[in-house]
Amino acid sequence: MITLQEFHQDFLQSILSDSESRGLMKAQSFFELVCEDLMQVGDLTNNYEMAEFIKTGCEVYGYDYDEDRKIFTLINFQFFQDDTIETLTRHHVTTKFNRLKKFASLSMAGLHNDLEETSEAYSLAFNVHRNVHNKLIDKFRLIILTDGKLTGTISRIPNESIEGIVYEHKIIDINYLYSIFMSENASGSYEIDLNIPYLEVHNQSNEYQSYLGIMDGEQLFNIYDEYGQKLLEQNVRTFLQFRGGVNKGIRNTIEFKPDMFFAYNNGITATATHVETKNGYITKITDFQIVNGGQTTSAIYAAKKNSKLDISNVSVQMKLSVVNNIEKKGEFVSSVSQYANTQNKVNKSDFFSNSPFHKEMKDYSKRIWVAAHGGSQKRTHWFYERVRGEYLNEQAYLTPAKKKQFQIENPKEQLIEKTFLAKSENSWDRKPHIVSKGAQYSFEEYANSVTNTLEKNELAITENYFKDAVARVILFRATEKIVSKASWYQNAFRAQTVAYSIALLSHSIKKRNLFLDFGRIWDEQRLPVELKEIMKVITKKIYERITNPPHGSANIAQWCKKEQCWNDIRGIEIDLILLKKLVVTTEEAKYEQKSGKKQKELENGIEIQMFVVQTDFETWVQLFGYYMSNNNFRSLTITQRDILKKYTDGKIPLPSEKQSKVLYALYQRAVKEGWEVLS
Repeated sequence: MITLQEFHQDFLQSILSDSESRGLMKAQSFFELVCEDLMQVGDLTNNYEMAEFIKTGCEVYGYDYDEDRKIFTLINFQFFQDDTIETLTRHHVTTKFNRLKKFASLSMAGLHNDLEETSEAYSLAFNVHRNVHNKLIDKFRLIILTDGKLTGTISRIPNESIEGIVYEHKIIDINYLYSIFMSENASGSYEIDLNIPYLEVHNQSNEYQSYLGIMDGEQLFNIYDEYGQKLLEQNVRTFLQFRGGVNKGIRNTIEFKPDMFFAYNNGITATATHVETKNGYITKITDFQIVNGGQTTSAIYAAKKNSKLDISNVSVQMKLSVVNNIEKKGEFVSSVSQYANTQNKVNKSDFFSNSPFHKEMKDYSKRIWVAAHGGSQKRTHWFYERVRGEYLNEQAYLTPAKKKQFQIENPKEQLIEKTFLAKSENSWDRKPHIVSKGAQYSFEEYANSVTNTLEKNELAITENYFKDAVARVILFRATEKIVSKASWYQNAFRAQTVAYSIALLSHSIKKRNLFLDFGRIWDEQRLPVELKEIMKVITKKIYERITNPPHGSANIAQWCKKEQCWNDIRGIEIDLILLKKLVVTTEEAKYEQKSGKKQKELENGIEIQMFVVQTDFETWVQLFGYYMSNNNFRSLTITQRDILKKYTDGKIPLPSEKQSKVLYALYQRAVKEGWEVLS
C-alpha cells in the first residue's frame, strides 16, 4: 500500500513535472491539480476558476460558485513544496482566512471598480459584488489548500456570520488529498447521521445488502445542503433546474400535491458502504451516493431554497444497496447506476468509463515505445492514466529496482490524464468554447464524440490515432509554454488563449483541405521550429482578440464560453506558408488512416486466432454439441457448420485467421444465448 510519505513525494513530483512540461509556475500547477481532485469528488463545481489577487492584508487565488446552493467559494493556499511534510500552523490558518475575508469585504464594497477589466481578479471581484447585492449568496466558503498537514491543535473552526452571510472554513491538506487517492477518486469516507424507517430486503447475495426506506423532504434537503454534489458524484445526471418536463412535474407535485409525491415519484436509488440501524430506523449511512434520483433530490432542494415551498409533507422512497466488498465499490456503483437510470435519456458519455476506448488507449500506451531523443539512451512510454492515481498505484508493490525501472520507462512528464486528453482533442476539434467551460464539460463532449466514432467504426482507435493524440498533447503543452513566456502575456486567460489558438490553427488548415503531419511531432517528440513560430503569431492575435470582447461582454471568461466567441475568432486569417512542409493532402491523410485500420484488423485477427487455439479443445466439442441440440445447427450457415464440424473432428489442426473469426463468432453467440461450458 502507498504510504502518506510516498504519496506526498509523488504529489510533489507531479507538480514539478506538470509545471515544467506546461510552462507553469509550480504554484499554478499545485492549484490546478488540487482543484481538479476536489471537483472530481464534489467539493468544487466545474465552474471553479483561478484568479490571483494579492495586496496588503488581502489574498485570493481562485473561486467557485455553486448556483444551486448559493455558495461562493474563495480559495487561498499555502504551498510549502518541501520534501518533508510541513505543518500548517494556527498562525498560517488565521492569516490566510483573514486575508480571504478582507478580499470578500473589499469586493462587496466595489473593489472591481479599481481593477483592470481584462484581469481575472476583476471578474472575481465583480461576481462577488453583483451576487451579494442581488442576494444570490447565502454562504461564503473559505478554503485553504496546502501540501502540508494541518496542526493537531485545530480540530474544528466554527462558522461566522458577517453582515447576514455565513462564512464557513475548510482546510484541504495532504491527509485530505491522500484520502481521496486511497478511495480511488471517491469522496473519501464520510458519514451521515439521520433517522429513517426501513425494511431490510433479504437476499442470497454475498455482494450487497438492500434496504427500503422512507425519507422526508426536510431530511433530503438538509443532506444535500451540507454535501451537495458529493452525494451525486457517481450519478449519471446532473440537475438542470426546471427545464425538462420531468423536473416541472416534480415541482408542481411539491407545490400543489405534496401528499401525493410518494405515489407519483420513483424516489431515489442509493449506495453505501455501511449502515447502522436501531429499533427499525437507519441511524447512520457511510459513503452515501445517489445513483438515480439526482433530479428528485435537486428539485426538492430548489423548491425550498429558491421557491420557498413547504416540503415538510413530501415523502421520498429510497432503495439503498450496501456493498459488502469495499474493493469492488466503484464497479458496483457503476453497475447500479447504469441499470437504475432508465427513466430519462442518459448521455453516451455517462458510462464512458466502461468504454473499450480506455482499454485500447491503455494497450497502446504500454506497447508503443517512444524513440530515444535529446541525447537519452532510454526508450520510454507515454502513460495513459484512465483513473487518477493509476500511475502511482502501478508502483505500489514494486521492488526499489523495479520501481526505478518503471519510472525511467514511464517518465512523469509523459503521463496523460483523460481530462487533459479531452482538452487537447477538443481544442484541435475546433471546440475551444467547450474547453473554456471547464474540465467536466470538455470531458463529456469528448466522451460523446469518441462514443459516436466507435459506434460508427470500432476500428477507429488505431495505433496512428494514439500517436496523433499524443502529438496533440505535445502541441497543447508547447502552446501553454509559448503563452507563459510571451512578453505580451499579462498572467490571465492563458487557458482560453491556448484552446482558441490551437482551434484556429486547426480551422485554418482544415479550410484549405490539408492535414497537419502529426507524425513529425511524434517522431521528434517536440514541436518543429516552423510550427513553434506560427503558434507565437497565433497566440498573440488570440490574446488580443479575447481580451477585447464586444461591448456588453466585459466578463472575458464568460465570453470565451460562448460559441459566438468562436465564430468571431475563426474569422482571423492566418498565413500558413511556414507550414508547407508540415501539412499533407486529404488523400495522403486518408491513406494513413486506412493503413492504420488495416493494421488494427490484423492485430484483432491475431488475437482471435490466439483465443481459438488457446481455448481448451473440449470447449469446442461442447460448443458443437450445443449447436447440434434443439435444431440449433439449422440456424448456422453452411460455412459455419463446415468449419465448426471439421475443427471438432480434428481436421483443422491450426485454423486460419478467417476460420478463427468464424469459430469465435459462434462462441460469442452461444454465450449470449446463455450457453455455459461444463467443467
